[in-house]
Amino acid sequence: MDKKTKKAVGWIVAVIAVAGLAWFWIYWQQRPARLDEFARCLKDRGAIFYGAFWCPHCQNQKTMFGRSSRLLPYVECSTADGKSQLDICKEKRVEGYPTWEFTDGSREAGEVPLKRLSDKTGCELPK
Repeated sequence: MDKKTKKAVGWIVAVIAVAGLAWFWIYWQQRPARLDEFARCLKDRGAIFYGAFWCPHCQNQKTMFGRSSRLLPYVECSTADGKSQLDICKEKRVEGYPTWEFTDGSREAGEVPLKRLSDKTGCELPK
């Protein structure tokens, strides 16, 4: 093979590799995660998770759900600059993060264990 042909083959291989990785990433993100149904149930049962993007405890709470965190009934409370609270959270009198609110009006503050969320909502945790 001459130099031009080798270069062309290299580019073709690179494009195929990138396309394959993109397909795998899309497939990986769309397949159901272990806690998807649990997260959907929390939303269906009216639980609300108030948090802030800069809050490490909120990130830990989301980490408990893994990829299923995208399905949580999450409300962002922080302004984009992280210096103030959005009106929706002021109106709800959210004082700390994370805060979970339930349909009975009760709240749980801090990182709430999945079992506790299950107990509060009646949503079943997967085995």
